[in-house]
Amino acid sequence: MNDHHSAPGHRPDRGHHPDTGHAFGHRPDPGHGPERDGESPDPGQDRDHRRLGRALGLFDTDPLIGAGLPYWLPDGAIVRHTLEEYVRETERAAGYRHVYSPVLGKRELYEISGHWAHYSEDMFPPMELGAEEVVLRPSLCPHHALIYRSRSRSYRELPLRIAELGGMYRSEPSGVLGGLTRVRAIQLNDAHVFCTLEQAVDEARAALGLIARAYADLGIRASRHRLSLPGEGGKYVADPELWRRATALLREVLAGAGVAYEEAEGEAAFYGPKIDVQITDRAGREATLSTVQIDFHQPERFDLHYVGADGARHRPVMVHRSVVGSVERVVAHLIEEHGGAFPVWLAPVQLVVLPVSQAQREAAAELVGRASAAGLRAELAGPEQGSLGARVRAARLAPYQAVIGEREARAERAALRLRDGRRPGELPVGDLVGRIVERAAARGTALWE
Repeated sequence: MNDHHSAPGHRPDRGHHPDTGHAFGHRPDPGHGPERDGESPDPGQDRDHRRLGRALGLFDTDPLIGAGLPYWLPDGAIVRHTLEEYVRETERAAGYRHVYSPVLGKRELYEISGHWAHYSEDMFPPMELGAEEVVLRPSLCPHHALIYRSRSRSYRELPLRIAELGGMYRSEPSGVLGGLTRVRAIQLNDAHVFCTLEQAVDEARAALGLIARAYADLGIRASRHRLSLPGEGGKYVADPELWRRATALLREVLAGAGVAYEEAEGEAAFYGPKIDVQITDRAGREATLSTVQIDFHQPERFDLHYVGADGARHRPVMVHRSVVGSVERVVAHLIEEHGGAFPVWLAPVQLVVLPVSQAQREAAAELVGRASAAGLRAELAGPEQGSLGARVRAARLAPYQAVIGEREARAERAALRLRDGRRPGELPVGDLVGRIVERAAARGTALWE
């Protein structure tokens, strides 16, 4: 079970209306964002994702919807959609196949999985449907186990990698909710690999590699890796041999990956140990973002099998993994990490075109159209929105600003400014668009090379 917050039994410490006038592109300057691309900002209130989320028109909440149930505004939806597509493409390239599964399940499903016995206090109450009880799922794992079980499996199909960006729900106390970091409706990047015992270590190690690559593309720094083990008094599956085997395999995964790690008791999932990839926010608070687990328990509970080369039935191992954890938590971290100045490929507005006067408006509109046709998110900020200096300041979070004056319009060129203060100078509009498309396609954090 790859968790938005934490897995059952090892919960870590828990510690208005939209203001959509301030946002990306050419909207009014919210008064934050790095002066230099990649510069480490000062920690503090300026980087609070709750404030920035509202100021930049990314997300908000409303008491009529309820606590812990944020809604995504248009610019935030762009970030979310782009992130989700990145995750899907990355997983497809790594051999994962995507599925969709319902957010509801019969209570019996979670009794079989063990969630009801070990985690029911964190689930929403059952809903009665005739003679049945259904619940909002707190995890995607049981559904994926049933997808595996839906047909006979051969060893030739393994490893079978199933992935989903799916919704799940946690009945979190109102006192621990906050912004996007702790919510009740969660969109989780989750996946389960069904494999042989001999394949489990390689699959888990490959998952760590996917996580490292995604962090590099997103500009996320892992603060540490943690091997999360059971502790005294927690609600854990009582199977010492299961725990011993899974823990030994995860230690082998970490050693083979050359990853330094710390062990922590009381942080395991209820059914097994896990590797947690920890991040730290600008205020020094630590949270789990990504996880990798090797699970012998769920295959047993759901009586999963595959037919081996010997013609006999064998039990698969289930590797749980999440590359970026929940969409909500990773976006919250990205907002604070980058101060709203997202990497080029994630930015809601990638290029703002600024004509010096109305005389250059047609040339500016043509550049916006050309950039949009090339797949960029481009906007025009005309003189009616203020002086050129004011418009440049308002667009400071956009990675690129293209200024078109009389000389540039005649020559079909534009003077390019980068968010970090650099000025590559005048470029033919075709070259300018092509260079930005290249940077966006590279999915890195560099603005220019």
